[in-house]
Amino acid sequence: MDMLDIVRWQFGITTVYHFLFVPITIGLTAIVAGYETAWVRTRDVRWLRLTKFFGKLLLINFAIGVVTGIVQEFQFGMNWSDYSRFVGDVFGAPLAIEGLAAFFLESTFLGLWIFGWDRLPAKLHAACMWIVHLGTLLSAYFILAANSFMQNPVGFAYNPDTGRAEMNDFAAVMFNKVQLVTFPHTVLAAYMTAAAFVVGVVFWQLRRAGADEERSMYRSAVRTGAAIVLVTGIAVAVSGDFQGKIMTEVQPMKMAAAEALYDTEAPADFSVFTIGTPDGKTEKFAIKLPGVLSYLATGTTDGEVRGINDLRAEYVETYGADPGATYYSPDGYTPMIPVTYWSFRLMIGLGMLGAAIAAWVLLATRKGRTPGGRLLTVAVLTLPLMPLFANSFGWIFTEMGRQPWAVFGLMTTAQATSPSVSATEALISLVTLTLLYGVLMVIELKLLFTYIHRGADPIHTDDLPPAQPDGDVDRPLAFAY
Repeated sequence: MDMLDIVRWQFGITTVYHFLFVPITIGLTAIVAGYETAWVRTRDVRWLRLTKFFGKLLLINFAIGVVTGIVQEFQFGMNWSDYSRFVGDVFGAPLAIEGLAAFFLESTFLGLWIFGWDRLPAKLHAACMWIVHLGTLLSAYFILAANSFMQNPVGFAYNPDTGRAEMNDFAAVMFNKVQLVTFPHTVLAAYMTAAAFVVGVVFWQLRRAGADEERSMYRSAVRTGAAIVLVTGIAVAVSGDFQGKIMTEVQPMKMAAAEALYDTEAPADFSVFTIGTPDGKTEKFAIKLPGVLSYLATGTTDGEVRGINDLRAEYVETYGADPGATYYSPDGYTPMIPVTYWSFRLMIGLGMLGAAIAAWVLLATRKGRTPGGRLLTVAVLTLPLMPLFANSFGWIFTEMGRQPWAVFGLMTTAQATSPSVSATEALISLVTLTLLYGVLMVIELKLLFTYIHRGADPIHTDDLPPAQPDGDVDRPLAFAY
């Protein structure tokens, strides 16, 4: 592999790994805040136990997510210095706001929440977690604004003297049409992912629970979590439909690559499953839904969807000679079709399967029942992986479908690398970070399984935190509280 291949693999590995933690963190902050709010309003000890239980799991996930996220910023200077130089003026504002405002908001109020038990009024303590959740949303918004610029560059002017894109309209960058559909889609997917995590964890505890009080608590958590998965799953599908139409408008090649559609069609069918040649050019067998691709792209079942061949010819005319000969693909302006085709379907399929399992759980647990079927148990215990992997495949499709562009229409990925970094240096960095992330994954899973196995700690009436703090009392600090 040459240097470009290595740094692309490194960025892909570290980014997908980091994004395993992001949706769970965003969603869990809302769920934990909701549990604590229910506790404050009802004084039902079940909600307090769930708050503290999932609060611990949130903190584990948050800590590992922060560590893995730091590497993302360093990579821009390490391996992508030409890219950083080109877009630095545009990226500087949203990423600086994300770091100085959103992340500080999260970390400050998370600290107050961790150490504020029995020291802050109950309502104020619950409000701290809601503010943490707000911080995660702001953080996601600013990061997605930067990414949306890569998909649809707006609000800038090219300075030929410096060779840089310079921001001239902050509002245009913040309210990019791609951003306005990507943000709700991503956040709703995060809620779905976190709720699926909750369902998997508490369903296992429900199967183990002996006392009626324990079963009642875990059954309530299973049902609320499954309801969130189902509702957000539907909302993700709706928001994804809007996103697909905007994607077709600004990046028609990405939609064509999602279907491996080489020739323009009207109407265009959507293939649920296809067997073809390894390069994705020739179809051997396919199961198709008539007109569905036209609807996804245009909103009508007979709309025209432009094919790869026509778009490639247009790009050659607009942007110049096809970079395929010097890039990673013989097709150049065409993304890697097998990757875009299958990542698009795995994203949709896993999301739909997760929502279907959630509906099954709601039916199986109605009227106070505790289901015990082996098939349902296996399905629910694997449920957390479905929206989690759907998120990952969605981002793989989003980024791979934009290739060969780092910034669409302005800079190719091959032009974005650091010219002073050798293939050997990049390989050492790749191996080191991959091994480090492997160690972090072992630590993450060990901590999660340990605290999941313990379940929600019992809380006696005498141990309940008061509605108001009882003065300035020094108490020993313990994990999470």
